[in-house]
Amino acid sequence: MTALPIVILDNGAYDIKAGISGIDWEPRIFPNSIVRSRTEKKVYVSDEIDNCRDTSGVVYRRPFERGMLVNWDAEKIVWDKLFSPSGLNVNTAESSLLVTEPYFNLPNIAETYDQMVFEEWEFQSYFRCTPAALIPYGGLFENDSGIPPECMIIVDVGYSYTHVIPLRDGQIIWEHVKRIDVGGKLLTNHLKHLISFRQWNMIDQTHIVNDVREACGYVSMDWKRDLEVCKQNPKKNPIVQEYVLPDFSARSIARTGYIRSGPNATPLEDDVVEEKVNGHGHGKKKHQDDEEEEQVLWMGNERFAGPELLFNPSDIGLNQSGLPETILHVISMMPEELRGMYWAHIGIFGGLGNIEALGERLERDLQALCPVDYEIGIYEAFDPASPPYVAATSLTTSEIYLSTYPVTRAEYQEHGSSICRRRFGGPAYSVNPPGFTSGEMGGEIDEDERERRYAMGLESKKGKGKKRKEEEEVISGNWGGRRRRQGGLL
Repeated sequence: MTALPIVILDNGAYDIKAGISGIDWEPRIFPNSIVRSRTEKKVYVSDEIDNCRDTSGVVYRRPFERGMLVNWDAEKIVWDKLFSPSGLNVNTAESSLLVTEPYFNLPNIAETYDQMVFEEWEFQSYFRCTPAALIPYGGLFENDSGIPPECMIIVDVGYSYTHVIPLRDGQIIWEHVKRIDVGGKLLTNHLKHLISFRQWNMIDQTHIVNDVREACGYVSMDWKRDLEVCKQNPKKNPIVQEYVLPDFSARSIARTGYIRSGPNATPLEDDVVEEKVNGHGHGKKKHQDDEEEEQVLWMGNERFAGPELLFNPSDIGLNQSGLPETILHVISMMPEELRGMYWAHIGIFGGLGNIEALGERLERDLQALCPVDYEIGIYEAFDPASPPYVAATSLTTSEIYLSTYPVTRAEYQEHGSSICRRRFGGPAYSVNPPGFTSGEMGGEIDEDERERRYAMGLESKKGKGKKRKEEEEVISGNWGGRRRRQGGLL
C-alpha cells in the first residue's frame, strides 16, 4: 500500500481535534457545531464562530445527541469546512482517515460512518476506533522504558458522558465499561439554572455560561467548608470571584468576559480602553460610569457546585455512583491478581479533565476506597483533550499501521461494512443489551422485540430460521475488541 497523507479526527461531541499525521503534532481544534446568531441573522460553521460579534443567545445545532452521532447532515457541513482550504486543506480522495467513534456505538450508526467516509468523501482507506483504544499508543502513562502498562483504567470525562474503561494488553474489556451520565453539557446546563435563579437570566446564554464554567469552575476538596467560606464577606474571601460579562455593545471593553477580582483574576491591563476617534487610537481611562454599567456575576459556590456532580450525581437525582465508586466497582470486576496494576495506572483525559483539582480530589477519594496493599497512581495530561490525538499520531507514523489497521476503499466496495466490523472490532454485542430478551432455545421473538433488535443492528428484520442464519452477514459480527498491532509495541 502506497503511503497516503493520514487525516486524524478525534471526533468529539463538543470539539474535533484534527490534524495531518506527521505534520500537525499538536491537534487543531474545531468546534463540532453549527451556530446561528439571533442578532446578526448569520450562520457560522465550526471555528467561524470566532467571527461572531454577538454570542449572546446564539443557537447551536450539534451533530451529536446523547453521545451518538445522529445528525449526519450537520456533521457533513462541519467536516466539509474542516477539509476545506480554510481548515486542514486536504484532498479526501487522495488521503487516508483515522476517526474516533463513541463508546458502544450502535452498529447501524457505525455503518453510516463507513458509508459517509467511502461514498461521500471517497477516502482511500480509513480506521475507526474509540478514543480509549488509542491511549496505549500515546504517552499518557509515560515511563522510562516507553512501554505502556499491561493493565490500566481510562477515565474519559467528555461532553456527553463520563466513561470508566478498563484495558488489558491494549484491548478494552467491554463488559466492564461503566458510564456516568455527567459531562460538560450537564455541568453547563446546571450552572445556567443556578445563575438564572440567583442572579441574571442566562437560560439562553449557553456560549457565555460555558465560558464562565471553564474560567471559574474547580473541584472542591472540602464541600462543607467551602460552602461556609462562601458566606463570608465577598470582598475578602478566597473563593468568590467577580466575573464581568461581555456586553457586545459598540463601546464594549472586551468581547469576552473576564475575572475582575478574586482568585485567578485577570483584569484588563491598566484598565485602559482603546477607542477609535477620527481613525486614530487614543488610550482612555475607564470611567466609573463604565464600571457601574458592567454586568457582573458573583461566582461563589456556583464555582464548585457543578463539578461536584462528578463525585455525587445523586445531588440532582441521578441514581448512579460517583466517579471514585465507579472506578472501585470496575477494578473489583478484574482478576484479583491484576487489581494492583489497575489501581496504579488510572489515566484521566477529556474536555472536562482540565477542571482545577480534579486529579487531587479523585486521588484523595480513592485512597479511602483502595485496599491498603495497593498504591494509587493518577496520570493526567497537560492538555487533557489531546491524548487520543497524540496517541493517534504515534500509531499512524509506525511502519505497521498502513498494512494492518485501515480498511481500503477497494475492500469496502467488495465486502461492504462487514469488513469494517471484522477489522475494527468493538463492544461485544453478542451479549443482549439491557431491555432485550434472548431469542435462543428456539423461543419466538415478538414483532416489537424484532424491531428493537433490527434498530440495534443485531439481526435482520425479516430473517427467520435458516434464512436468518443466511443473513447473518448483517449482524454485528466480530466485536471481540480492537485488533492489536503485531510485532511489538511502539
